Amino acid sequence: MPKLNLDAIEQTNKTGYPPIYAQEVKERWYRRVAPASGLEDFGVSHVTLKPGAWSAQRHWHVGEDEFVVMLAGEAMLVDDSGETLMRAGDCAAFPKNDGNGHCLVNRSDADCVYIAVGKPATTDCHYPDIDMHLDAKLNMQCRKDGTPW
Repeated sequence: MPKLNLDAIEQTNKTGYPPIYAQEVKERWYRRVAPASGLEDFGVSHVTLKPGAWSAQRHWHVGEDEFVVMLAGEAMLVDDSGETLMRAGDCAAFPKNDGNGHCLVNRSDADCVYIAVGKPATTDCHYPDIDMHLDAKLNMQCRKDGTPW
C-alpha cells in the first residue's frame, strides 16, 4: 500500500555533528521515509523541530539539491540573504553547489513539521559559520583545514 504509516518508521534525533556543534539539533526529530518506503533515487525525511531546535548548522551541498515543504507550525529560514519566515504550505529550494548556506530555526513555542527531499550525503557539504565540512571521500566531518573531528 502506498500510504505510509509514519508511526511505524523509527524517529530519531541522531546527528553526525561533533558534540561542540550538536546542541542546536538535539531536538530535531526525523524519520527517514525513503528507505522505509522503498524509494532509492532520492531521500525523504519527515522532520519535527521542537521549540528552539535547528534543522542543521547552516550549510550547503556541492552535489545535492534540497527541497523543503512546511507541513505545520513555523520556522525561520536563515540563509545568506537573511531570514524568511516559513509557515505551513511554504516551500524552499536549495540548488546544489550554489554556496548559499541555509538552515531552519524554530523560534516559536510549538513544534514545526516539514518534509525534506534530497539525496543521501554522498558529496561534500560546507558549513560557512563553523569550523567544519563534510568530506565525502573520507565520509567524515572535518575541520576546514582538513583534519578530522
